[in-house]
Amino acid sequence: MGPNEQQRWFRMNRVLVVDDEPQIVRALVINLKARKYEVDAAPDGATALQLAAARHPDVVILDLGLPDMDGVEVIKGLRGWTRVPILVLSARQTSDEKVEALDAGADDYVTKPFGMDELLARLRAAVRRAEPTGPSAAGDDAIVETEVFTVDLAAKKVNRGGRDVRLTPTEWHLLEVLVRNTGRLVSQKQLLQEVWGPSYGTETNYLRVYMAQLRRKLELDPSHPKHFITEPGMGYRFEV
Repeated sequence: MGPNEQQRWFRMNRVLVVDDEPQIVRALVINLKARKYEVDAAPDGATALQLAAARHPDVVILDLGLPDMDGVEVIKGLRGWTRVPILVLSARQTSDEKVEALDAGADDYVTKPFGMDELLARLRAAVRRAEPTGPSAAGDDAIVETEVFTVDLAAKKVNRGGRDVRLTPTEWHLLEVLVRNTGRLVSQKQLLQEVWGPSYGTETNYLRVYMAQLRRKLELDPSHPKHFITEPGMGYRFEV
């Protein structure tokens, strides 16, 4: 591990906790501060959006059931200007509600009641996905061009029609894994574990949502994709 990597590893990350349940906020603040995170807390969506703009957190832990607005609206408000990782907490159990939060721009989802160890592991994974990393492996300097868009792996940018395409950290990570395996089938399990972490493998709704977002942003005809190909029941393939 080089000096830059050490500096990044030990950098204190700022977390914004958004929840109107004081006991949960207290537990999160205690556990996060014990692990050297800086923590801000907001009891409602309006305060959360104000704090996010003022404090620029490195990651947001967001309860969907807020007193003043739906958490999905907070996600949309944040995504209007920032790519900060968003980890959603909710007592809502249905898949549709999880997909709605992911589709709005959340990076991960933890259902209440949750184990603190699981939440912290997912938080660390979300922060890692958003960290800038320098060139390390072969092909990091590659530029991949299609007829519609260009992917610059070193700069971590996608350009379409002369304009940069705004991708969230999770969208970029998914795109990066697929592009590095151009022409090869990448299994659902491999994608989930590489993008979200080793404890994932069955959350295929995550892939469905994020592949739809990549197609919407990058394909000429998202309903008939030429570059992000689904292999039913198996995985996905990126084709130039």
